[in-house]
Amino acid sequence: MTNKNLELQSLDVIFDRMVEVMDHSKKDIFIISEQSRQSFEEMKVELEIIRGSIEAVILEGDSLEAKSRLARNRLAEVSKNFNSYDEPQVRSAYENANELQINLLIKRNEEKQLRQRRDELERRLQGLLEMIERADQLVNQVNIVINYLTSDLKEVGEALENAKIKQDFTLKIIEAQEEERKRLSREIHDGPAQMLANVLLRTDLINLTYQQRGGDEAMKEIIELKSTVRDALSEVRRIIYDLRPMALDDLGLIPTLRKYITTTGEYNPAKKIHFQTFGEELRLQPNFEVAIFRLIQECLTNGLKHGQFTEAWVKIEWVKHKINIIVKDNGVGFDPKVVKEKSFGLIGMQERVDLLDGTMKIISSPGNGTTILFSIPLNEE
Repeated sequence: MTNKNLELQSLDVIFDRMVEVMDHSKKDIFIISEQSRQSFEEMKVELEIIRGSIEAVILEGDSLEAKSRLARNRLAEVSKNFNSYDEPQVRSAYENANELQINLLIKRNEEKQLRQRRDELERRLQGLLEMIERADQLVNQVNIVINYLTSDLKEVGEALENAKIKQDFTLKIIEAQEEERKRLSREIHDGPAQMLANVLLRTDLINLTYQQRGGDEAMKEIIELKSTVRDALSEVRRIIYDLRPMALDDLGLIPTLRKYITTTGEYNPAKKIHFQTFGEELRLQPNFEVAIFRLIQECLTNGLKHGQFTEAWVKIEWVKHKINIIVKDNGVGFDPKVVKEKSFGLIGMQERVDLLDGTMKIISSPGNGTTILFSIPLNEE
């Protein structure tokens, strides 16, 4: 057995051990996340109970304060006209006023303690939420690393003999991974994270509305909150679908696009999206099908988010040696010269088109909708 084979076997042992350690670490992080999530739910229940107790104590305190005020007035009257009342009446007025004052102080102190407990629970809930989010991020990051290690880098490590090539290849993988994380981070931050933060604020608003303006107004807030939650769910599902439309591998580009457009229409019932294809449909190389799907997906996503269209059209034409794509909508439009330099979406589309040696043309102006034309040469090999 050569020294090279021995070295490769040693590397395999080290590699397998490293993957095993990372997998155990992932499980430990997951356990911590689940324990934190359970504590979070339990604290939420306790917080709701505390808030209800505060409301009840405030009402009782207000009632006692009103009674105490009347008792003090009665005591003042008795003291002022001392000779007009007998001793039992004087004693009764004094004891009643004193007892109500003591009960009021007890209730106010109870309210203070409940408020302190509420504030403490809210701080701990925020800390647990941050811990859960961080644990979920760590689990996802470890999953990504393990997937890369087990699917790609192990075979690459055996194939690449030059250390410099290994290093450059690994750096490219990490760079691509970080770019994808940044993109996902931006989408989650701008979408579901903002919506969920709004949900937390709205729940407090509903509670306050119910106290101050009654159940009908609170119900209106709940209906609006339900709409926000539905939007957040739709955005989460879109992001999950964006990670990888599995139908591309099984069905191909055109059936996957039909399914995507149908699903998008279901999530956006006020929008109408038309889809047409002309010519003989072909199965393309996987990287071509993914890239073309992403281009159309980005056009529709931009139109839904920023273009505010009510109707859109997607047309695909299969001609000899190339595929032509038109995505058009009747939205608000924009100035391509102004927006293009600031839009990650448009920049990303142009980069995809360049990688496919294709062309992209944008036709749009404020108030006149948007049309985007793609022409992608097909690699018949």
